[in-house]
Amino acid sequence: MDKQNITALKYFILLGITDRPELQVPFFGLFLIIYGTSVVGNLGMIILTLIDSRLATPMYFFLRHLAFIDLGYSTAVGPKMLVNFVANQNAIPYNWCATQLAFFIMFIISELFLLSAMAYDRYVAICNPLLYRVVMSQRVCWMLVAVPYLYSASLSLITTVKIFTSTFCGDNVISHFYCDSLPLLTLLCASTREVELIILIFSAFNLISSLLIVFLSYVLILVAILRMNSAEGRHKALSTCGSHLTVVVVLYGTLFFMYLQPKSSHSFDTDKMASVFYTLVIPTLNPMIYSLRNKEVKSALHRVWKNLCRTHR
Repeated sequence: MDKQNITALKYFILLGITDRPELQVPFFGLFLIIYGTSVVGNLGMIILTLIDSRLATPMYFFLRHLAFIDLGYSTAVGPKMLVNFVANQNAIPYNWCATQLAFFIMFIISELFLLSAMAYDRYVAICNPLLYRVVMSQRVCWMLVAVPYLYSASLSLITTVKIFTSTFCGDNVISHFYCDSLPLLTLLCASTREVELIILIFSAFNLISSLLIVFLSYVLILVAILRMNSAEGRHKALSTCGSHLTVVVVLYGTLFFMYLQPKSSHSFDTDKMASVFYTLVIPTLNPMIYSLRNKEVKSALHRVWKNLCRTHR
């Protein structure tokens, strides 16, 4: 193995979002605000759903895990990206690159199936309200989050091991702002057919199966809403789904834009913009969507704020 190959195995160079020096500082400020807002919003949602007893329902149990996942994959990417805006060389050690890829894959797959679990939760709440507490027991809720975590961790491990046990050669420059699977595949010496097939099959399965669960849940919810006699009941049912449906449309819309665009128009620059959106912008938007559109979250925030004010008087 020559010196170039040995160097490639020690670290990678991330090209980042832009190569224009005059944009580095403005982008650093912009993404620092976005990432900081994401951390505050998601941590706040986790703490709020833990300390407020009125939010001890399955819906907010899932919301807490959504906030944890959003915090996880934005943190897997955000801090390193911010450092690279001000660093002289955007290098990432070999092991850190593998770790970043593994955590990112695990969290993004977990989010897809957690959104499916949340859709099922809304289906049970609207279509079987009298049996809601029985069907969505604590044990069932934990199973609906534990299975996606275990599945996504296993798939993440398989993909990461497949890539990082292959031989890297030639250029060690990654045309991205984090260690993503597709840019890494272009740096492999050996045939990437097997890894590409694994990524393609599981990506298609994850997107289609999780979206199918969401779609079927909302079809049944829509049928149940149309059968309601009360306009107030229909409005209340729709309002409980509004936030979740908004999150689903934004995330899946971004992922389908990235993965289903024609090959002729596919480029790493387009991937970067889409990646910025779902790694940093969406985790920032999600807690805002749930807090601004949800009266119970607003009430919980108000109660916590009043209690804090009392204790500091």
